[in-house]
Amino acid sequence: MTARSSPPPRIGVPYRTKKEEVTGRADKLEKYLAAVRQAGAEPVPVSLQLPPAELARLAETLDGFVLSGSPADVDPAQFGAPRQPECNESDRDRERTDFALLDHAFAQHKPVLAICYGIQSLNVHLGGTLLQDIPKALGTRIDHDWDDEQGPDTPDTLHDAQIAPGSQLAQLAGSARAVVNTSHHQSVLEPGRNLQITARAEDGVIEALEWTGDSNWIVGVQWHPERMASDALSQSLFRGLVSAAAARKAPART
Repeated sequence: MTARSSPPPRIGVPYRTKKEEVTGRADKLEKYLAAVRQAGAEPVPVSLQLPPAELARLAETLDGFVLSGSPADVDPAQFGAPRQPECNESDRDRERTDFALLDHAFAQHKPVLAICYGIQSLNVHLGGTLLQDIPKALGTRIDHDWDDEQGPDTPDTLHDAQIAPGSQLAQLAGSARAVVNTSHHQSVLEPGRNLQITARAEDGVIEALEWTGDSNWIVGVQWHPERMASDALSQSLFRGLVSAAAARKAPART
């Protein structure tokens, strides 16, 4: 089989919440799937209801992962903090699924693009902490907590992000600055093991992290590139993931 005829990488994307999966509400999940398709890969929705053994078998068939956003918040108990009143309800099945997929990705050297809730899940899984409510903690003038339940024609709130020179994100952006959208009230506080901060908003909110523990491609962003289909950096993020997944598959081709 030649590289030309090889099947595209299979990218796993967990459902945002168990409730959305059970009720069949997949309109927001579809944005992630569409972005993966646009980047040249096959998106595979990952159920949050799979028993551990079935989830492990599915993960073996996948070449990379997109950890999607979610209206849930990671349980503060996962990072040793008391729950603040502003913290949203947690989704234990989503946490369990994300953490299992991350364990597999790290062990098998598979790339990960972690988005919004996904970057928070990645960070907590590696021992980091979260800022539970940005308005309460920072009183920032940037409105990070855009309501993603608004209608599809409601434009995203945008703000600047400063990107660390020499980072993978800087290479993808081709610039030290990006304009990103926003829809979150929590963010990374202290980065987890081997995670490097690679972008911040003007108010100091961490907008991106990158894995430095080995050469594996693992990038987390706090914004929503799946909602910015025509944006060059957003496209580059998904293409970067797919390229890394394809490169990992390459030695198996004959």
